[in-house]
Amino acid sequence: MRTLTPRLVEARYKDGYTIWIRFADGVSGDVNLQSELWGEVFEPLKNLSEFRKFKVDEELQTLVWPNGADFAPEFLYSKLQPGYTLEKPPKSGVA
Repeated sequence: MRTLTPRLVEARYKDGYTIWIRFADGVSGDVNLQSELWGEVFEPLKNLSEFRKFKVDEELQTLVWPNGADFAPEFLYSKLQPGYTLEKPPKSGVA
């Protein structure tokens, strides 16, 4: 388990609906997002020319598309690290 949100720092198109991604902690690999492209905002990305327009948003630190679609960095990280879960940071101060 981790208490910090993963930070996506690099992404490259591979082929089809597969993107190679790298996180700040060094975790990297290919993710195929074809089965995740459902719902109103993701439907246009089924067109490969639209899908390939992704970029890494420096502020959000995840993949985003011009139409407003994005994937949470935690979701993408879990695709590479199946046992990953994000836990809440401990409360500071006296309990």
